[in-house]
Amino acid sequence: MTWKIYLSGEIHTQWRDDIIDACKVQGLAVIFSSAVTNHEASDSAADCLGVEDKQFWRDHKSAKVNAIRTKTLIESCDIAIIRFGDKYKQWNAAFDAGYCAALSKPYITLHAEDIIHPLKEVDALAMAWTTSPQEVVEILKYVISQK
Repeated sequence: MTWKIYLSGEIHTQWRDDIIDACKVQGLAVIFSSAVTNHEASDSAADCLGVEDKQFWRDHKSAKVNAIRTKTLIESCDIAIIRFGDKYKQWNAAFDAGYCAALSKPYITLHAEDIIHPLKEVDALAMAWTTSPQEVVEILKYVISQK
């Protein structure tokens, strides 16, 4: 079986690459997908539908276009990894975690200890909480490789 892993959340560090590279080294049978990680591309996803005078409507339309990808990939994944970074609040990641929970999709959270409290509800429904990409890979290795 090839596992489908959805990588959600923070886009300002290389955590995705760290997980992908480590899984390759481990020889894990995985396929990764993610939301669009180019911030400007994501923000302008619906600009092809016409110029908006108000930022709300530009964001609203782009969120819907982005949701086509996000919804489809979360629904088809076997497990999601949801990263909350230090620099920005990732409301989209919290939404993705809630969507995973509603679908009974297993997910693993990845974040520092200093934001445990604000993420207590998100972590409560996660299958695991990790603090590093290496911990994520160890869990994936165990789940995917154990006989």
